[in-house]
Amino acid sequence: MLKTHNCGELRAEHAGQQVTLAGWVHRWRDHAGLVFFDLRDRSGLMQVKIDQATAPESHALARNVRVEWVIQVTGTVVMRPEGMANPDLPTGEVELEVSELKVLNRAKTPPFYINKDENVDEALRMRYRYLDLRRPSMQRNLILRHNVIRFIRNYLSDRGFVEIETPILFKTTPEGARDYLVPSRVHPGKFFALPQSPQQLKQLLMVAGYERYFQIARCFRDEDQRGDRQPEFTQLDLEMSFVEREDVMDLIEDMMTRIVEELTDLELLTKPFPRFTHEEVLRRFGTDKPDLRYGMEIVDLSEIAGQSSFRVFSETVAAGNVVRAIVAPGCGHYSRKQIDELQAIAEAEGARGLAWMAVEQTDAGPVRSPIAKFFSAEQLAAIVEKAGAAPGDLILFAADTPAVVCAVLDALRREMADRLGLADPHKIAFCWIIDFPLFEWNADENRWDPSHHLFTAPMWEDLPLLDTDPGKARGQQYDLACNGYEIAGGSIRIHDRAVQEKIFGLIGLDVEDAKQRFGHMLEAFEYGTPPHGGIAPGIDRLVMLLAGEPNIREVIAFPKTQQAADLMAGAPSVVDPQQLAELHIRVVDEVEERS
Repeated sequence: MLKTHNCGELRAEHAGQQVTLAGWVHRWRDHAGLVFFDLRDRSGLMQVKIDQATAPESHALARNVRVEWVIQVTGTVVMRPEGMANPDLPTGEVELEVSELKVLNRAKTPPFYINKDENVDEALRMRYRYLDLRRPSMQRNLILRHNVIRFIRNYLSDRGFVEIETPILFKTTPEGARDYLVPSRVHPGKFFALPQSPQQLKQLLMVAGYERYFQIARCFRDEDQRGDRQPEFTQLDLEMSFVEREDVMDLIEDMMTRIVEELTDLELLTKPFPRFTHEEVLRRFGTDKPDLRYGMEIVDLSEIAGQSSFRVFSETVAAGNVVRAIVAPGCGHYSRKQIDELQAIAEAEGARGLAWMAVEQTDAGPVRSPIAKFFSAEQLAAIVEKAGAAPGDLILFAADTPAVVCAVLDALRREMADRLGLADPHKIAFCWIIDFPLFEWNADENRWDPSHHLFTAPMWEDLPLLDTDPGKARGQQYDLACNGYEIAGGSIRIHDRAVQEKIFGLIGLDVEDAKQRFGHMLEAFEYGTPPHGGIAPGIDRLVMLLAGEPNIREVIAFPKTQQAADLMAGAPSVVDPQQLAELHIRVVDEVEERS
């Protein structure tokens, strides 16, 4: 080994020991007869001191060393002089008096500072990702990711789960996003698909009798990129036999609780995790992935608003739609410009405008608002009371269909929480969402779409509704939300062929199409399939939240950009025509395609 110790592990008890360290020069200071380095490796920093009087050759060499050079130093661990200890550094009580310095490799000046966690253009970071990964914040994130995955493996192994790998090359599966297709050289015109998830395969493992399976699975989806999405991502894939919904939820809740408490310093706000029905969570928060770190719950004001002379409200209620609102605390002073900014957010979510009332409780009236004249004093007082607003607060209204109102108030709720700093980054709040509708109506194609996926079982008591009123059937689905993100989705699965075929029919798959796509599943269901269910927490998204990062690229070693490109390696790239010919593929020129 080129080092006897790691930089970050030396303490006062090592004083007097001769050690050898190796790493990168983090910072250096030249004080004429003394040169100081902060030497960095993955474990942390160690201050080294090179004295011209005791190590003249090493001192001369040290004066030419620069940041990010790779060096090796040998010397004696000593206590720092009185008053010179660094309490912010774990190794801050000691330093290394160097007797020998070797340069293991020189380095060009990096395109950005590695020894500072400052804001750097993301494209530049992605171009030089191997340098970006040296930064202490990135190393902390990836080590946290490692610890989370190690914890999951140990936790599940201790509870009788078996880790089994499933194929990366599989059959195209419709799961709501485009597949990444892989052409077959030996089967011209046919393609494998990279898995969007191992859904079918893990269910087949239950048929095979493994009962408790998990996998740290790589998944691929060709979809538009957002801060919490990547074309390739990692999830904990998990399936259990002979279980009900509560069994899966209890297991995951215990695991998540332990991860937070044992691996982070975050404050877990709620334990046990709250549970909301899908209907309730939309009514209270406007979204099925609510952030529970703050309030501002939605209030239904339809009854009061519908009786006013404000036609936007009264006509909305008369049409069978709703008027709902949130209260932004202490924002009653907002200017016209600030209101206009909020209105733009509301309109982006489908609103036709934004009504508001500033609570004042003055002699002039209880509220200040351009629509106050359309309400009686009693109605205004009733609105303020039902909304739970106080003097100085701002009431923001949405009047439309329930879907539009939910989207608008969710967006405004998140915006106001951000402006007011209500989402404490040191807190984490999980919740479960249950009782989802099994189907969503697809008006364009005149059929039902599964709200989760097509293998989700209906609530057993709702089975008759599949024949009479499928839209009222609930699915045995459960989602885990955290701090405004969905981090896991799962369900109890269908294990009966007849029920599965009925679902296929409702979503527009005829018998032959179903057999062609899922014949292997239907056949397997005839050979003693146990009741089973599972869940798939997203590892990238979970670690992002635990690390307090704004997007998952900060917790992935080599992510793609928002344009699904690798700027470091230059992927995707043009392929040699010979390779394409072997795969029986011809690239169609854009001009040719249009003609």
